[in-house]
Amino acid sequence: MKKLSLILSILLFSSCAELQEIANQYPSLGVSEQEIAGGLRQALDNGIDKQVNKLTEENGFFSNELVRITLPPELQKVDKTLRDVGLDALADEGLKILNRAAEDAVKEATPIFVNAVSEINFADARNILMGKQDAATQYLTNKTEQELYNKFNPVVNQSLDKVGANEVWKNIINRYNSLPLTGNVNPDLTDYVTNEALNGVYTMIAVEEKEIREKVSARTSSLLKRVFALQD
Repeated sequence: MKKLSLILSILLFSSCAELQEIANQYPSLGVSEQEIAGGLRQALDNGIDKQVNKLTEENGFFSNELVRITLPPELQKVDKTLRDVGLDALADEGLKILNRAAEDAVKEATPIFVNAVSEINFADARNILMGKQDAATQYLTNKTEQELYNKFNPVVNQSLDKVGANEVWKNIINRYNSLPLTGNVNPDLTDYVTNEALNGVYTMIAVEEKEIREKVSARTSSLLKRVFALQD
């Protein structure tokens, strides 16, 4: 943290020109404004490449406790009721297939994140670098969440059809609704899985960002080492 006070003083200057002028007085820093922006882009690219891609594998969501998609509140009573009457296998299938749909959908959505990362400039980067442990992830979330939802939602819907989730849940809900003393449920599974899948993606990007911020060994390039040394 011995350079922290110096960096914080530099960041008080509002323009890139002023920042560069101050930085030039301390050549030991050895990092240009372009490199800082590039380092943040590289950190997020790493998160997408290393962590998000894991979610596209079989059981990428279901086997990961950080992002596993559980049932929405209105279906938790469905799950309990089915298990109470001995339909555990059907309940398990319904849960797993929601996660399968998310895994399938993320394969289509990843390029959207990559494009968003490419737009990070120095004005963004200087605030992110000295921010919280998930500052880069929060920037990406704020920048992309609505657009990603709009593009991700139809992919999720298609994926639910592709892996048979809609048919399975139609069967589950019909079986539940036919039971005595139960009220009908009809949740919007596409909206629910879309939001849960997006949350999972951002969660895994934050995992990688935290690693890079806290562990020198996770800074796998000279650029990452130079840039993130500024916040040490």
